[in-house]
Amino acid sequence: MTARVAVVVPVYRNADTLPLLSERLSAALDGRDWRLRLVIDASPDDSAAVAGELAAGNPRIAVTELPVNGGQHAAIAEGLAAEPSAEVWVCLDADLQDPPEAVPLLVDRLALGDVGAVFAGRRGAYESLSRRLTGTVHRRLAARLTGLPPDAGAFFAMDAAVRAAVLTAVTDEGAPSVVLGVARAGVPVASLPVVRDQRPTGTSAWSGRARLSQSARSLYWAVRRH
Repeated sequence: MTARVAVVVPVYRNADTLPLLSERLSAALDGRDWRLRLVIDASPDDSAAVAGELAAGNPRIAVTELPVNGGQHAAIAEGLAAEPSAEVWVCLDADLQDPPEAVPLLVDRLALGDVGAVFAGRRGAYESLSRRLTGTVHRRLAARLTGLPPDAGAFFAMDAAVRAAVLTAVTDEGAPSVVLGVARAGVPVASLPVVRDQRPTGTSAWSGRARLSQSARSLYWAVRRH
């Protein structure tokens, strides 16, 4: 019997991509026991309405609506907390840069039992050159401080122990990133190369300035923990 998988997706300005995300994830996880938790991070567009329609038509889809925008990682933590009965948890973005088809690869690698989390290592020219260079510098610094793979990001699968560490780090200790919660768990992790897709429509769910600020706060938090 396959493990129960909860896929947690933070949603902000993703009304256009949610139907295709649901369709692709359903196809990728066909034959498995899975659930999709869409966390609407006080999105100003029609994301909540679209998510509600998807949930009404599919019992595997659940929706959490946050009244105040807390940011991508806080939204992920809310979704993880809302899915206590799974055995494996996966988080990915809603804009389809994170390919849903990679979710089974992460879950199957985690099932080998030698690691507590499996990251979808970033590959592909899915961002501008300046953003890739900036992100690379931040990730390499974070990798040195945390011991995590340099291509680790917020698309990963985790077991129960890592989920607990992520919730503690973000909810109780103020960690600005769920990735830092994985480091806090202190368990072996793995990374699989996954080519990111170009965003089919719209802009990034969270602005470039917000992502840069979040990266800076993550580095500061990691330095203090280190």
